[in-house]
Amino acid sequence: MRETARKTGVRLEHVWKIYDNGYVAVEDVTFEVAEGEFMVLLGPSGCGKTTLLRLVAGLETASRGTIRIGDQVVNDVPPRDRDIAMVFQNYALYPHMTVYENMAFGLKLRRVPKTEIDRRVRAAARVLELEHLLDRRPHQLSGGQRQRVAVGRAIVREPRVFLFDEPLSNLDARLRVEMRAELARLHRELGRTVLYVTHDQVEAMTLGQRIVVLNKGRVQQIGTPLEVYHQPANRFVAGFIGNPPMNFIEGRLEHRDGLRFVGKGGQVQLMLNAADWPKVRPGQAVTLGVRPEAVALATVEEAAVMRGQVETVEVLGAVAHLYVRIGEATVVAQVDASVRPALAQEVALRIDLDRIHLFDAETGQALPRARS
Repeated sequence: MRETARKTGVRLEHVWKIYDNGYVAVEDVTFEVAEGEFMVLLGPSGCGKTTLLRLVAGLETASRGTIRIGDQVVNDVPPRDRDIAMVFQNYALYPHMTVYENMAFGLKLRRVPKTEIDRRVRAAARVLELEHLLDRRPHQLSGGQRQRVAVGRAIVREPRVFLFDEPLSNLDARLRVEMRAELARLHRELGRTVLYVTHDQVEAMTLGQRIVVLNKGRVQQIGTPLEVYHQPANRFVAGFIGNPPMNFIEGRLEHRDGLRFVGKGGQVQLMLNAADWPKVRPGQAVTLGVRPEAVALATVEEAAVMRGQVETVEVLGAVAHLYVRIGEATVVAQVDASVRPALAQEVALRIDLDRIHLFDAETGQALPRARS
């Protein structure tokens, strides 16, 4: 693919989308995708991520705010003039056309010279390892091959920005893994700006250089995959990122021989280092969050912070996830699969206090922790 001097970043400034019936799909969204960056929009169904992508593409009109591609404000620019290429969940290939013809069709409509069309199609086919399939029709291809053709059709456009709308959701698990690797390789080779929508956190964590986490039309957090995983801004992000999700234990903070977290019912009590939590107050209702990998079986030499009964054991090769019933809550611990306890067995658990999170019970916002 040829290098380009065109500005290729994307910036949304206080963008809203309000439909005629009053439904707010996107609320005051601001973020910037740097030139050449792979940015992922992540969130549950109905969070506004596809609407945002359609706003950038020009398939929807923003109710308020500004959308820029490069240095150009594109709010009133038709989709065909925005110099973007979109890859959908549905491959949308023409069944009567060959792979070559499918990839070339958009360029023919734009009256690109035949020699230039041939150059672009063959260059994209080489990058996508489709050269030996150019004469085949879609029904002769696997799902992964059809998706690569859809990507190739976008590549030949040589756009400023690629927009992907859940492109892997129709593939089986093995093909999704293969296509994730393929898309990551393509981004490294082409260096183009990518805005990618998914509800799959694995896709987001493995593909995105940064992630915009969305819920109910609002941005919850923007950061690298490790930032949103290890430093979630609020309870929603903490619970949405991670599989199994973060454990949450409701309770309150007390100053009794130091700072102490007391879970509802009293089954969980943790002594905390007050210096680690400078912004908390006695009596404050909080939610304690801890990821399964920070919960372990306690040995007789260790202080157990909670006891419960094993409800379920999920064995995942080298590790197992224990679902332990503690009062009214279920806590998941990640343990070595070779030492997993039996169902209904009573176990003692300990928590790595350096890896806990506290969230305000009312607002859900993460309480700041002092970092050494």
